[in-house]
Amino acid sequence: MLGLPPAPVPPRPRMLFVGTALVCAAGAMLFAGMLAVWVNLRDAAGGTTAAWLPKGVTISMMGPNTMFIVMLGCSVMAQWAVYGMARDDRKSTAVAISVLVLFGLAVLNAQAFIYEQMGLGAGKAIYNNLFYAVTGTFLAALVAGLVMAIVVGFRSLGGRYSSKRHEGLSALALYWHFLTAAFTAVWFVVYVIK
Repeated sequence: MLGLPPAPVPPRPRMLFVGTALVCAAGAMLFAGMLAVWVNLRDAAGGTTAAWLPKGVTISMMGPNTMFIVMLGCSVMAQWAVYGMARDDRKSTAVAISVLVLFGLAVLNAQAFIYEQMGLGAGKAIYNNLFYAVTGTFLAALVAGLVMAIVVGFRSLGGRYSSKRHEGLSALALYWHFLTAAFTAVWFVVYVIK
């Protein structure tokens, strides 16, 4: 008697990628809300940079522009890690994740430089509080991205991912693309139009 062949194994759900996508959507709503509050309060203060910025505060664009360029590099490195693992090139993946972490640390350093350069005290004005809230929220998301990159990097070095199964790297790339998009919005609203 002939039997039917066994049913194919169902594909594993991409829970990490879907979860990361939901976190990115929630983060996008958070940043959109914070930047909407920023624009609303700026307009209520007179709608001009001179009326919104506290007296004596100047923002040099060197730090924010550097952060913007480095964040674009972070997206490239995250995508390079996925590209490398899709071709079972562990060396390229390791280099890409290492550079991604270095770039993320460079962004943290640039933001610390901006804080020191501006010398704003928290609690003194609405601008100061909102500036620290928006940039601090981005820094918290950036630190989460760095932790994720380190964990995924160690897992990829340990052989957890392959060309057929690299969901963690895809989730990492998605999160860093979100961080780059979020910083682009923060850069434009907070630093360019001030």
